[in-house]
Amino acid sequence: MSHIETDLIHAGQAFNETRSVVPPIYQTATYFADTNPEDFLKAATEARYPYFYQRHGNPVSSQAAELIAKLEGKEAALLTATGMAAISTAVLSVIRAGDHVVAQLSHYSAASILLKELLPQFGVEISYFDQQDTSSLDAALRDNTRLIYLETPSNPNLAITDLVYVADVAKSRGITTICDNTFASPINQRPGDFGIDVVVHSATKYLGGHSDLTAGVICSSEEMVNKAWKKLLSLGGALAPFDAWLLLRGLRTLALRVRQINENALALAHWFEKHPLIKRVLYCGLPSHPQHELAKRQMMGYTGMLCVEVDGRNEQEQFAHAQTVLNNLHVFANAASLGGVESLAVHPASMWGLHHSPEQKLKAGINDGMLRISVGIEHIDDLIGDFEQALAQCAD
Repeated sequence: MSHIETDLIHAGQAFNETRSVVPPIYQTATYFADTNPEDFLKAATEARYPYFYQRHGNPVSSQAAELIAKLEGKEAALLTATGMAAISTAVLSVIRAGDHVVAQLSHYSAASILLKELLPQFGVEISYFDQQDTSSLDAALRDNTRLIYLETPSNPNLAITDLVYVADVAKSRGITTICDNTFASPINQRPGDFGIDVVVHSATKYLGGHSDLTAGVICSSEEMVNKAWKKLLSLGGALAPFDAWLLLRGLRTLALRVRQINENALALAHWFEKHPLIKRVLYCGLPSHPQHELAKRQMMGYTGMLCVEVDGRNEQEQFAHAQTVLNNLHVFANAASLGGVESLAVHPASMWGLHHSPEQKLKAGINDGMLRISVGIEHIDDLIGDFEQALAQCAD
């Protein structure tokens, strides 16, 4: 059995039928039909067949999907054009009108829109539970609950969900579980190891790792992935060949990148805890995190994502200080997204403002002094120095 670093280089090679060491980009929308009617029928109807039509499959997509499925310990995987295409396709492959879905209070904002605005239009009811309080899950379940949708660590407040507890409850009642593993990556966490049925990613983030593509992935059993593939044919969110190739290229260095990012993030989090202008640090690798022991049980590393709350005499000053810090950072870019080689910092209350009311932001643990930080692979001294000089501007 090979190690993960070796799998990242060699898994899925069967789909490269050329003599090229680097897989070629199959930049084509369609393929010549086989003259044998039976072979053509197979190509036209077999799930994820890579040599029929781009919306059905592509050899590079197949290679990347096989690699990601192996990383997540699942039978199969399906690539999509974006992370939200993966989430929506997976959800719509499980539910139907009249079903009930239970979701966490804190989610990626676009997933929240899917849950609270789109699904109810088609007769699907949604209830929420606090992922930091497992008893609230039991209270949210109904006889017609068909899906529990999870995200851990959650975006942006780094709350941890007890995957074993949720999986056990779901299996005892025949409920499907889907977990967004974007914030962790399979290097740091494999939800399937704890009984989660379906794992989704925004592969734009850690899996791609270079902020040069958008992609998503669904990992599950062959049966579930084939069901999702059939749904995706209608939804149309197939990943383009060049983006599939970029994703495969990014995956080669995933283990190296994530481990360096983990190391940087932990060091930066420890530094933040000692800074007088930082009111609170949320990082699941710190003993001060309220769910640190749970994170230790189900994570192999603590991710490059953290949140800090800049201090101030009141909410207005906290907001002003947060903006001052953002405006004076030089190494950290003020840009959306996460998981790339470069470090980023954003103001979650502003990003979530379009989709969340003040009450919803408060429930999700988002306040005006909060900064969400995606740590990259730069030298840790430069990352610390950048925040040191930016925070110093708040004292002026």
